[in-house]
Amino acid sequence: MSENTNQIHVTQRPDGNWQVKRVGNDRASFVAETKAEAMERARDIARNQHLELVPHNTDGRISNPNSYGNDPTPPVDQKS
Repeated sequence: MSENTNQIHVTQRPDGNWQVKRVGNDRASFVAETKAEAMERARDIARNQHLELVPHNTDGRISNPNSYGNDPTPPVDQKS
């Protein structure tokens, strides 16, 4: 499985801080004390660079990803 370099992840670090890191990068783009602060910065980056934002819970599981770019599987409208 290949890495999707059009994603930016928000994950908790071992020291308890939260990091914003784009797939393929060795270092975090941003580190914050709170998830909310990291999410705010990640959202700005995702919008500006047309990336998919992939936040994680404290247990590492993905929680509510959001695409700010070309979504390969956009939702289907349920209009009648």
